[in-house]
Amino acid sequence: MSEKTLVVGVGMTRFVKPGTSESYDALGESAVRLALADAGLGYESVQQVYVGHVYGDSTSGQAAVYRVGLTGVPIVNVNNNCSTGSTALFLARQAVSTGAVDCALALGFEQMQRGALGAIFTDRPSPLARFLDEIDRLEGPSETPMAIRLFGAAGSEYQRRYGISDEAFAMVSVKARRHARDNERALFREPLTVEEVLASPRLHGTVTRLQCSPPTCGAAAAVVCSEAFARRHGLDGGVRILAQSMSTDSEATFSGSAIEVVGRTMSATAARQVYEAAGVGPEDLDVVELHDCFTSNEVIAYEALGLTPEGTAERFILDGDNTYGGRVVTNPSGGLLAKGHPLGATGLAQCAELVWQLRGDAGTRQVPNARLGLQHNIGLGGACVVTLYGRA
Repeated sequence: MSEKTLVVGVGMTRFVKPGTSESYDALGESAVRLALADAGLGYESVQQVYVGHVYGDSTSGQAAVYRVGLTGVPIVNVNNNCSTGSTALFLARQAVSTGAVDCALALGFEQMQRGALGAIFTDRPSPLARFLDEIDRLEGPSETPMAIRLFGAAGSEYQRRYGISDEAFAMVSVKARRHARDNERALFREPLTVEEVLASPRLHGTVTRLQCSPPTCGAAAAVVCSEAFARRHGLDGGVRILAQSMSTDSEATFSGSAIEVVGRTMSATAARQVYEAAGVGPEDLDVVELHDCFTSNEVIAYEALGLTPEGTAERFILDGDNTYGGRVVTNPSGGLLAKGHPLGATGLAQCAELVWQLRGDAGTRQVPNARLGLQHNIGLGGACVVTLYGRA
């Protein structure tokens, strides 16, 4: 990275249930306008745009951005499954840090349908076929929807390996709802109890219905720029991307472990690269937004990101080290479990939350004296983006 990249503006719509939202292009426009207003810039200052969406036609990004302006700048559509939003941010940051442009915009949105995630195109090989074949080999065939099956299998393996209780998994959902109570943009803000989580229908392995992130509609955006650009325009340079890494699958993914199938090594690799690049460790973090698509993945991510040693996630949860007053606040936004998971927008919503936290603008969910924040966004198939933000 030749130059530190600043995040000078973020914006996010309220996340809502499918069937109750505006169309994807209107959602995207709203997020862009919010981010530009937050930065104090007009769209004419943006030199490149990267737009993330998973479900939609190929130039949906243009359809959204054109509602804001027609300036002729490059607009690149991005799809990396559930890590799509952070992949758009990765590309925007890369364009700025290498000097290709001075100011770039990353946008992510999704207009989703109800129900579990599934294949859209059934007349061709699935990009996740090898992952599902690995789970078939480990567990035997199943009719359970794809994502629930993969992460449910990973939770069961973790439980067999380390003896974590069902109650500890459920406590992750309870924590998510407790944090989301103070997030006006979150989908689910009603409190839950451990008993309610465990009483909801069991879907696969350790996963019950209330341990799954919901399909959601929404959008989020970020404006990133160089330090020189910020000085010229008198912008707030208070939040910097200190390091960022993207990793994809290695041979470890298919080594005979469901935990590896859902990206444990992929996450650990990206996190390690970020810590090494920034010269910090997980013990230095104040706040983390991590990819809790299921409670099982939050538990696995604690250890992959180095927040707690391998096999100790249950103690980390029971001691309250994952929340306010503990070692590090994880998902103060409510995370994917409570805030919602509009696939293309998720990574940029995580970015927005961490920028607000590091600015001290998070209101009643503010993490006291937050100076370092880590973002973890993973998509099966696969890609993981880990980003470290710092307060100047």
